[in-house]
This record gives sequence, structure tokens and C-alpha cells, in this order.
Amino acid sequence: MDQQTLSLSAHEAQKLAEQACLAAGANEATARSLAKATVSAALFGHPGVGFPHLLDYLSGFRAGRINGDAEPKIALPLSAIIHSDAGGGIAQLGFDLAESTLVERTRELGVTIFTQDNSYTTGELGYYVRRLALEGLIAFAVSNSPAVVAGSPGGKIVFGTNPMAFAAPLADTTAPLVIDQASSATAFVNLAKAAEEGREIPAGWAIDETGSVTTDAAAGLRGALLAFGGAKGANVALMIECLAAGLSGASWSLDMPDFQNGNRVVDAGVTIIAIQPTVIDADFSTRLSQQLDRIAERGAYVPGRRPVRNNVSEEDQVKIDAAVLEAIRRSL
Repeated sequence: MDQQTLSLSAHEAQKLAEQACLAAGANEATARSLAKATVSAALFGHPGVGFPHLLDYLSGFRAGRINGDAEPKIALPLSAIIHSDAGGGIAQLGFDLAESTLVERTRELGVTIFTQDNSYTTGELGYYVRRLALEGLIAFAVSNSPAVVAGSPGGKIVFGTNPMAFAAPLADTTAPLVIDQASSATAFVNLAKAAEEGREIPAGWAIDETGSVTTDAAAGLRGALLAFGGAKGANVALMIECLAAGLSGASWSLDMPDFQNGNRVVDAGVTIIAIQPTVIDADFSTRLSQQLDRIAERGAYVPGRRPVRNNVSEEDQVKIDAAVLEAIRRSL
């Protein structure tokens, strides 16, 4: 084990996260929902948006950026559309409350959309699609976030990191295909971590305050991230903005406040499209598994395909950066 990390059982880690949220002012439903998502990110997704990001939530509860007493309002304007007003709280709770209806409607109708506004940033986006893939559904999710991304070198900040996530069930029902990535060249947490550690970043990740491409992570924080792939990545960020903020009624990224400072609610949006894949082809999962095997044999990188679960087991161990763990314990 790395000397800078400590290991807890997943149950201990989840209890710690829940206690920290309660101490910061979250209600029981919010604390439970966020703790579950935090542990899931640490075990099955992107650990950087697990326990390290939990510190942003704890700060947000205390400062008023997140409504810890929020009770999301779920509405069904049409049979195939579910809308949640997160009430200024976390995004995960609204999804938790709507998930069973989303799964049921998708199995009945073939396609259903869940869309939510008025939440804090959505955390690990892969969390949502993993859960739906374990229910046998294809899922595509998009979310916007406060603007930190310029569309091109020399340009001004216009987009959030605007991530997208996709998951599909495979023949091994416990190990779905999962894709989770930002529309920026890298996630904001990666840039922040590089700056904290004094590491250089690859050219193309960010620009400095003058608009010039930089390899200095600290300068990148003062400037802006870049979209991946130039104009093509910026187009993807724009499409995500339309689906995540436009469809849900949430704020555009340019109008969102800083998610780490101040006391204003972020008002992020998330939209998830769920599809029942066996409506036309009962062998969808088997055929997709065979296709992934084939492209992997040809050298292509295939993400996901490792066992995931909605609930943790006694054997699961979570590794947490020692400084992060100490900060969480001090917050109790």
C-alpha cells in the first residue's frame, strides 16, 4: 500500500462519509445518497471525484452552496420524461428518488429521459450510467458545470468541463461497458492536482491568463482549460450544454457561480437517456461483448468491463489519500 494512502473497509468509508455530511448540515437522505456515490466512485469509477471531491461537498454544505435539507421534486410531464428539481441540493438524491420509475418506464416504453436542474455539480457521471447498466439498460448521461473551459487558445471561457458518460450491459451482467469523460482536454480535478503537486501538464490541456497554451498547471488554473480536439471538442461541449442545461432548465455554464466559493447555489443540469436494448435484438449484450473482444484483439482500448455493484460488500476496501482522510475526520 502506498504510504500516502490509508485503507478502510467500504462500509467504514461509507459510514465516515455519511457522518461527515451530517456534521456539515446535510439531512439523512442527502448524506446517505452522497456517501453511497462517493464510495462507488472510489471503488468502481474515478477515485478523484470520490473522497477528494467529498471535501468540496462538505465545504458547500457549510457555505450554503448546497442545500443540505433539499427535498427534490419529481414530476412526469410526459410518460417518457421525468423531471427533477433538485432544490439546490445534490444531484445524486434526485436521481435516487427517480431511478425506480426511470427503470420501470424504460422497460415499458423502450426509451425514457431523466432530466434535472437546480443541483450542485453532479459528481462522478459514470455512477449514474453504471447503475442503469446493471439494470440491463443502455444509458447516456450529460452534465454541465461552472465555466472553466475556453473553446480555443486565445479564446475566453465559455463552457464547463461538461462531461458525458455511457454504459451498456454485456454478457457478463456484472461488468458493463462504461465510458466516462469530460469534453475538456482533462478534468478540472486533474489540473488542480497537478498544480497542487507542482507537476507540468501536457500542452493542450490549458491556457494561461494571456490565452497562450501552457504546461504550467498553476498558470492553467489562473487561465482556462481547453476543449479536447479543438473545435470538435468545443462542439461536443456545446451539445452537452444544450442537453444538460437547455433541456433541464438549469443555468448555462457561463451563468453558474464558482462551485468552490461563495454561497450561491450552482444550479447544474443533468440529462440521462435510458434505452431498453433488447426491444429489437434480444442478443444485444452477447453481440456487443463479442464486438468488444474483437476490437480489443486489434489493439483498441476498451473502457469499463470490470465487475461493479450498486452495493458494497464486506470484502471491499477503499484507499483514501491520508491528507484527505484526515481532513474528513477533522470535519466531524
